Amino acid sequence: MSRTCPAVLTIAGSDSGGGAGIQADLHTFAACGVWGASAITALTAQNTLGVLATHTVPAPFVRAQIDAVMQDIHPTVWKTGMLATTDIIETVAHAAAEYAIPHLVLDPVMVATSGDALLEEDAHHALIHRLLPRATVITPNRAEAEALTGLLITSLDEMRAAARILHGIGGAAVILTGGHIEDPEWRGHAVDLFFDGTDMYLLAAERITTTNTHGTGCTFSAALAASLAQGLPLLTAAQHAKTFITHALRAAADYQLGRGHGPAGHFLLAQSAPLDPSLVRVVRLGW
Repeated sequence: MSRTCPAVLTIAGSDSGGGAGIQADLHTFAACGVWGASAITALTAQNTLGVLATHTVPAPFVRAQIDAVMQDIHPTVWKTGMLATTDIIETVAHAAAEYAIPHLVLDPVMVATSGDALLEEDAHHALIHRLLPRATVITPNRAEAEALTGLLITSLDEMRAAARILHGIGGAAVILTGGHIEDPEWRGHAVDLFFDGTDMYLLAAERITTTNTHGTGCTFSAALAASLAQGLPLLTAAQHAKTFITHALRAAADYQLGRGHGPAGHFLLAQSAPLDPSLVRVVRLGW
């Protein structure tokens, strides 16, 4: 009897350096044991030092890629990354509605680690009002959450306020990632905030000291999507994703690839200890 392989579709930009975007997503899906399919929204000429050039894929061809995958492989989870333009965002939103996707993980990729813009300024409104209401969960980092809400986020209270605003826009759960907050209790930790409209949790793990941080947001959201495809509840999937990125950062900490911000160690995990969920502390918060 044949077995069904969980599958995830990533809709994102290509990173020629291999550390972020489509490449990071596919690396992560493979490491997490799910099949990864892709629809490429943009080509980028980039490396560990930055983005040299971008070439956006026409929206109708993005849709053609989505249709080709959905008509044959039928992923139950989609994960978005760099969407680049309003037309592509509208295309993805329409397709998600037509295919009635059970889970959409929205990683609102707006700016690269190097500071290069990856989303047109006039596309912010479409991202918030057209795609966010289709999402199961949104995974902004602190800078992205500030851009989407207009808040300055430096404290736990400000993280909580931003999560409430983002959830209120379309009802998606929020995982605000990569928090380095001004709170003595969490000094030395990488703190994420989870809010699903009912419960609020902190997910805290050791902050890994490394310059190999390229693609960490893509990697986290891809691991989250993989966990959802394997049937895990959202909070458990978030803990698994946090565990995965913590191990990946630790595994790559002593490696050098390129002369800038190197990638996380997606496949170096195989050479290290098995994933240990106890690395991530989950703390329930009051509203």
